[in-house]
Amino acid sequence: MANWSDPRSGMAPFGAAVDTRGAAYDEGLRAYMLSVYNYMASAVLLTGVVALGVYASGAIQALVNFQTGGLSALGWIVTLAPLGIVFAMSFGQQRMATGTLQALFWAYAGLLGASLSTIFLAYTASSIAGAFFATAAGFAGLSLYGYTTKRDLSAFGTFLIIGLVGIIVASLVNIFLQSGPLGLVISVVGVLIFAGLTAWDTQRTKAMYSYVAGTPDEGRVKIMAALNLYLDFINMFLFILRLFGSNRN
Repeated sequence: MANWSDPRSGMAPFGAAVDTRGAAYDEGLRAYMLSVYNYMASAVLLTGVVALGVYASGAIQALVNFQTGGLSALGWIVTLAPLGIVFAMSFGQQRMATGTLQALFWAYAGLLGASLSTIFLAYTASSIAGAFFATAAGFAGLSLYGYTTKRDLSAFGTFLIIGLVGIIVASLVNIFLQSGPLGLVISVVGVLIFAGLTAWDTQRTKAMYSYVAGTPDEGRVKIMAALNLYLDFINMFLFILRLFGSNRN
């Protein structure tokens, strides 16, 4: 990596050169982070627009079997397709062109929006809006903390990943148990885990700039970083909605 992008370049002998390099690094970092957040916010907006559009247009009837209360065959395809896309992006990011990752990223956000249209059947519009704005406020604060803190969150992140695996397993178990108290615990822990992941992913995103600035990998890293933050936001929103949302019935 070129030395100009190294934030430790204060070891250089000339103050003017150091200031120039530091300013260039900071400007590049701001542009990089702004691009990541633009991707992430645009994906959240796309998901919301698609979810509302599918529900309002009546297309949701093709996704839900109203006789059984479960998903239709098409509903299962729409629900599982995003999982396949995110695995393809995660394992194929090094081989894919930036344009391919972008296309998959937008496809993921759109399909997830179609899948999440079912929340309008379960929760009132006011509780969905309330959960969204609460998530947005929490996400902004946590992301700001992750960006500005001098504390290394790496060890904390490892703990969070273990906790994430735990709530996935607990959620699968609760599909069969249908335990209300367990579901409440999962939701509370889920909010805390994705709150922590928001700060950790923000710090990781910022740190990655030093390694990818000015390289062909920068575009791909922006998209994958935006995907991580997008997933933190969506999952935190869903857990908050489960905790505080008002059911339609």
